[in-house]
Formats: sequence, structure tokens, C-alpha cells
Amino acid sequence: MMRGIWDRETVAVLLLAALLPVGVTWLLAGGTDALLRLVFFLVVAGAWHVVWMLARAQPPSLAGIVTALALAMLAPQDLGLVALLLSTSFGVVIAELAFGGWGRNVLNPATVTLAFMGFGYPAAPWPDLPVQLWWAAIPAALLGAILGVMSARLLLGAALTLIAASLLGADLSDALPAITITLVLLVADPVASASTALGRWLNGVLYGAFITLSVENWHDAAPVQLCVSAALLTSLAAPLLDEAALLLWLQRRKRRHG
Repeated sequence: MMRGIWDRETVAVLLLAALLPVGVTWLLAGGTDALLRLVFFLVVAGAWHVVWMLARAQPPSLAGIVTALALAMLAPQDLGLVALLLSTSFGVVIAELAFGGWGRNVLNPATVTLAFMGFGYPAAPWPDLPVQLWWAAIPAALLGAILGVMSARLLLGAALTLIAASLLGADLSDALPAITITLVLLVADPVASASTALGRWLNGVLYGAFITLSVENWHDAAPVQLCVSAALLTSLAAPLLDEAALLLWLQRRKRRHG
């Protein structure tokens, strides 16, 4: 990333600091079971980071803790040890380490892992997030924006779209914890989200639009399931949003300067 103190690990540490309210709230609500799930995903993700470090001299990143936290909170329950190992290994290796580690990846590894779990094990029950996580996501988003590791434009774009959808009659109340947690853990990832000013606004708006469409039309899906699907589609569209923003900028520049 940038020179000076703003290297990859600085961003990872600040991202962890911003997500601290969410992590602490979830651990307090889940107790020992939540802690054991977090430890499991930390061990699996950490093991693959060590393997890649030894094989390809790629240093591990503290961002792996964010991945482990997202998986511990959002992964379907009762999958079984083998399924969890396969899914986590696929997401961490294919979506992150194969691209050179966090900071060079295209998609968030937790998003890819959760999507793999959803496609591979469709009958697995998705977790019901405690309602207090909705409140914990608010300070996490504010901290992320203040520290510069989450895009304020993306967060505002998503919030305004969801508020507009609610005013127009969409009932998002039951899915609010999943919507906000998925937003701060997956969609607002500074690596996998859009990087241009306009692209970030569109990134947030698109996530809100996908959430609204899913809630209104995908009635048999669990809140976490539809939010993960919306996060995956939004992340896949992020490069296209940046490309559109750059094309618009070039057209304005051409008209202005000839």
C-alpha cells in the first residue's frame, strides 16, 4: 500500500480496532461457544498463512483475524469439522493467499468462504445474530470511517439506500443485525470495495439495493444468507463501478480540456 506508516499492517490494525465493538459484543452474547468458534477459524486461517509464508515467502497479515471473526460470526452452524476446514481453506487460499495476500486480493476471503458454504451446504442452518450487534455495528462503522479504513461514502450510500427502502415500505427490521454486520465486516473491506469516490457511493447504494431486493423477494432465506449473497454480488461489481467512475471522469475531462 502507501509508503510510510500507512503500510498493509497499519491498515489491518486500524481495521481490527474499528471492529472491536462488534467482536466484543458478539463474544459477550455468545459466551464460550462463540470464543471456541473464533479460535477454530483463527487456527485454520493462521495455519494457511504460515504455510504460504514458508512456501512463497509471503508474510502473514493481521487481517486474517478479521477474516476469522467474520467467519466465526456468520458461518452456518453445525456444518461439521471437515466441511468447515474445506470451506475455510478454499476461501483463505483461493480468494486471498493465491493473489499474494491481503491487500492484493480481489474479493474478501470471508465473503468467498461464506458463499462456498452456502452453495456447498445449502441445508446448513445460518446463525441468528443477536439484536445488540446492530447497535455495535454503528460505532464500528463510525470508527472505521474516522480512522480511514472504511469508506464513509460507501457506508452512507448503503445507509441512505436502506433508509429510502424502509420509507417506501420494505420491512428490513428482522434483518438489521445481519445487514449491518455484513456491511462492516465484508462489504466495507478497504481492499475488496470500490476505490474511486463515485465508485464508493455506488458500492454502498448497490449493496442496499441488493439487500432490499433479497428481503422483498427471497422469503425463505435466512437474514445472514441473503446478506452474504448481497455482499458477494456487490464485491463482484466493485471493479465495474470503479471503471464506470473513471470513464465518467475521463469524459468530463475531455469535454473540459478538449
